[in-house]
Amino acid sequence: MTSASRQKLAVVTGGSSGIGLATAASLLAHGYKVAIFGQRRDHVAAAEQMLSARFGAENVFARTVNLAKPIQIQRFFHALEREWTTADILISNAGISPKGENGATPFLQITTNEWHSVLAVNLTGAMRCCQAVLPHMIDRDFGRIVFISSIAGRTIPQISGAAYAASKSALAGLARSLVAASAGHRITINLVAPGRIATQMAGAPDGETNRAALARIPLGRIGTPEDVAAAICFLVSEEAGFINGAVLDVNGGEFAPL
Repeated sequence: MTSASRQKLAVVTGGSSGIGLATAASLLAHGYKVAIFGQRRDHVAAAEQMLSARFGAENVFARTVNLAKPIQIQRFFHALEREWTTADILISNAGISPKGENGATPFLQITTNEWHSVLAVNLTGAMRCCQAVLPHMIDRDFGRIVFISSIAGRTIPQISGAAYAASKSALAGLARSLVAASAGHRITINLVAPGRIATQMAGAPDGETNRAALARIPLGRIGTPEDVAAAICFLVSEEAGFINGAVLDVNGGEFAPL
């Protein structure tokens, strides 16, 4: 079987819920094998059961991983290579956005602990996953990396805290560096920047924060995880093979840098 015709393997970080789970399901529906990980064991087990029932257990690989712990990232990719193979596609989706009862921590009250914990997952964790997959993509002369950024990393954040916004902005710099590092190979690195999406992280659909967000969205609705998954699946497809170093905004027009 040639590289072009064999079943490709996609890794989705944070793939046990929300955008990550919707992306895993969409990739499986498109014929990929999919490996996911998440931080909560119960979420990972439920996601694995659901995906396996729909798409076959032979196409699903699931583990519990804390992205802030490098040894767990290393063990995940080693186990994946032992059981299956190395990744053709990396969807770097996992992220945290700390909130209190009154929302995000005000900038002047952000502790060093909170700052480092957010960047450890959202940025450094993403970097370590890229270090795990990029050498194999270069050897194979094919790869797709998609970072899930955020509208908060593209414009003045309305809801998220400074640590989250900074981490999502920084993914663009990481992507540009990887475009340079992978030059000469059939590897593309892009970002998808969702706006307000109906996930557990976003809270109750009829909550005050979501009602305020809805008023800012020209399309008149909150986005769905499937909206974002569709954009991701396009960017990893052969049809998107000449799109490299781009940001695809998925926000219903809330932020439109035209």
